[in-house]
Order: sequence, then C-alpha cells, then structure tokens
Amino acid sequence: PRGGTCNAAPAQAMIGKQATPSVMEQARVASGAAMARVLHPQQVVTLEFSAERLNLVVDGNGRITAVRCG
Repeated sequence: PRGGTCNAAPAQAMIGKQATPSVMEQARVASGAAMARVLHPQQVVTLEFSAERLNLVVDGNGRITAVRCG
C-alpha cells in the first residue's frame, strides 16, 4: 500500500532489527507512512517535517535504535 500519514507506534517493533530494505518497507507499511528513510549517525538531514515520512534511526552497525515520524 502507498500509505499516507505516519503513525510510528505500530512500527516500534522494528527497534533492534537491521535496517534492511525489507525491514524498512515493513516498518513503512506498519506505520501507514507514504515514505521512509534511514538516518545514520552523524548524517546530515533536512529538518523539514513531513507527516507522511517515517524515520528509522540506526546505530553504527545499522541496527534500528528509534522509529519516529517526520
């Protein structure tokens, strides 16, 4: 499904998993978001808020440490 407004609560189960493309898509679908991105440590990112975007924050090993909308 394409998705729309993000709700990060259903995607919290992804914390601790490797941020593979399939896990990223599972998280996006679970959250209802239209898009998702992975945020790496020290990565420069845009600060504009998007209610349709899911952010997967990962550690240096690529494991998801936080899931939030924006």
